Amino acid sequence: MRSQTLFEARWIFAVLGSLALGSLLFTPWLSLGWLILVGYTFVFFRDPERDVPSDPDAVVAAADGKIVEIADIDENEVLQKKMRRVAIFLSVFDVHVNRTPIDGRVIYRLRREGRCLDARKPESSLKNEAMTWAFENPRVTIVVRQITGAIARRLVAWSQMGDDLRKGERFGMIRFGSRTEVYLPLDATVLVKLGDRVAGGKSVIARLP
Repeated sequence: MRSQTLFEARWIFAVLGSLALGSLLFTPWLSLGWLILVGYTFVFFRDPERDVPSDPDAVVAAADGKIVEIADIDENEVLQKKMRRVAIFLSVFDVHVNRTPIDGRVIYRLRREGRCLDARKPESSLKNEAMTWAFENPRVTIVVRQITGAIARRLVAWSQMGDDLRKGERFGMIRFGSRTEVYLPLDATVLVKLGDRVAGGKSVIARLP
């Protein structure tokens, strides 16, 4: 558990802890339920260390979860060109810390207001609240988009414009079920398929030419 990650849950712990104590005074059996939720919150905000591949050609997953989309699509926010989108759905049981897919400098970060549709659906990319990032190095620019889901309501940014990050380094997180998209150049070789499960900062999802 990293203190930075657990800090994002401080108000959740405070509320659940207060409810557990209050229930203990009136209905002790109910306090057990609140304590179970406290335990789940600890598990949800876990942030394990990862062995990041050193291969300079490897692009790693930006999040833990299930691959729900691989599609060529116009990326109209940052690079204004067609790219290959690999979308990862994060369930409420996945680690929700986001990690950089390559070594690179943060050259773009912008939050967009929106809805909270089911993050498994492609339309959530256009309609949901989102935060778009771009990581650039002399070789390539990769766009990553954090998207809220039907349960998620908070996007967290830990990195700032101009920060130089190593591949697999943490740059933010999303609270509860959500979606993270990685936009790759079309000449990159995608190594995952629909339905695959990936681990952020560890699983190689593509190789650069």
